[in-house]
Amino acid sequence: MDESVAHWLTPLQECGLVPEGVVAAFVVGSAARGWHNARSDFDIHVVTRTERVSATSRTSTVPLDPPYVRSEVFHRKDRRWEVTYWLERQIGQALAKVSWEAYEGGRVTEEALTRREELLLAHLGTCFPVLGQDWITRTRARLVDSAFRSFVVVRSLGAADDAVEDALGQMEAGDLESATISARMAFGHAIDALLEAEGEYGSHLLKWRPNRFRACAPRALSFDEYWKIETMQGHDPVDPRPWIKNVLTICQDIAMRVEV
Repeated sequence: MDESVAHWLTPLQECGLVPEGVVAAFVVGSAARGWHNARSDFDIHVVTRTERVSATSRTSTVPLDPPYVRSEVFHRKDRRWEVTYWLERQIGQALAKVSWEAYEGGRVTEEALTRREELLLAHLGTCFPVLGQDWITRTRARLVDSAFRSFVVVRSLGAADDAVEDALGQMEAGDLESATISARMAFGHAIDALLEAEGEYGSHLLKWRPNRFRACAPRALSFDEYWKIETMQGHDPVDPRPWIKNVLTICQDIAMRVEV
């Protein structure tokens, strides 16, 4: 990616998308990590203390106060840019949902955070700062000190365990096609838990799982071992039982190795 702040800030300023008193602005997604390609969109998050309202903004609902975020879309140099505006207090509310108090209170479910909220927090650790570096540094520290890692790891491990049980039951019943799908799902959740335990978040974005795997290079599994199963090498449609059993064994091994 172009690491020049001006490369990202100038188009926003020219389009009047940087409000006065902005707290922070940062590039997120593939562009922030150098994974983008010629067809990739650019995504920017802007943090403010007061709402920015315009006739061209779009709104998306979030379970926060206020219950929406606004965004602007524009095109520059054959790229689609999307700027999402978060209020500083909304980010504080999202962090509060993954406090240690909430975690120890047993509120670890898939509904603890919405997909948008989880990706927001995930992006904080890998974003490219454009404005407000000090604020971003402080907020990253709050994220590290929170129970966010434990929330997502426990969630992924639970989903993996459920899928393992499904696969075993389906295999015993002779439903090998369904057992194959369940084994694949179990493996995906187990890998997500493995990566999340290493601080590589963003399990909702499945297309970047190989990149996330390479980025953290977990000791429990090599990339070649991971990729062999991800691409179903060795799967025999006539008798998938050996492949299913091997995948489930790896899932259980990963679950034992992951620290919550």
